[in-house]
Amino acid sequence: MTFVASSTTYAAGVLCWRRTKSGVRVLLVRRPEYDDVSIPKGKVDPGELLPETAVRELLEETGVRASLGAPIGTVSYQVRSGPKVVHYWLAEVDEDQARAGRDAFSANSEISGTEWVPLGKAKQLVSYDFDRELLEALEARLAAGTAVTMPIVIVRHGKAMSPSQWKGNDRTRPLLPKGIEQAERLAPALAAFAPVKIVSSTAVRCLNTIGPVARRLGLAVRESDGISQDAYEDGLSRAGKQIAKRLQRREPVVLCSHGPVIPELIQGIVESTGAEITDTLRRAVRPEPADFSVFHIAEDGRLVEVELHHVA
Repeated sequence: MTFVASSTTYAAGVLCWRRTKSGVRVLLVRRPEYDDVSIPKGKVDPGELLPETAVRELLEETGVRASLGAPIGTVSYQVRSGPKVVHYWLAEVDEDQARAGRDAFSANSEISGTEWVPLGKAKQLVSYDFDRELLEALEARLAAGTAVTMPIVIVRHGKAMSPSQWKGNDRTRPLLPKGIEQAERLAPALAAFAPVKIVSSTAVRCLNTIGPVARRLGLAVRESDGISQDAYEDGLSRAGKQIAKRLQRREPVVLCSHGPVIPELIQGIVESTGAEITDTLRRAVRPEPADFSVFHIAEDGRLVEVELHHVA
């Protein structure tokens, strides 16, 4: 059968895994409508960013609340409406999270059952080759010691009033209504990575961009002159030291700063991890307002994955 592409459907999924005494197990779902066994996933709702979709669909389909680890793969295939693209993340889950998911799950017309399956057996049970490839990718990450990662999230502030229109100190320049809307859209996507620390430039436009996610997570925002545009322009930027501190403490963190400062933050990650410069990193240093990038760093300090997100 030939499908005529009308528009691309985007979706997101999560490959949950946990360590047990008998080895690594992964979470699979059974879908009666398709008579298949697969990795949890679902379509993007209007206004959502992909990380938000991933954790929402995981919770709705399995009852499991988890934070996202590194991306594990992207799958493209055809459906009746046209191309479909599914982005997948890893998520390590502990026994308490798994138990809570089992208690919360209720069979329904979409998902008839969930099961934690040994990784080797899961490769035999899944109905699709692309799911099998994702499971093999997890095996490779486990063997390489890169399945467990820590995120450093770098956000450029939302759309702000232009300097030519603002008569006050540049540090007090506010977000435009568009920037305020972007900040609200950012919040659930940033929260999907479960930061434990939020650090922002002292500029109002940065503080207001990061405020919604701080409130969502119940975290205080730590203001840092060292990643402000004023410090950058005065030659006093401490972007590299801010990165080194987060890597030393291994704290999942969101850093909100400015266009000129973000390349210095990323350079700090590159120097600390010994990462090679890639096209993705080159794009990361040129974010538009409210764009964010996520750097997933393994326990041994290696940079495992970089993901970029655009907020229109």
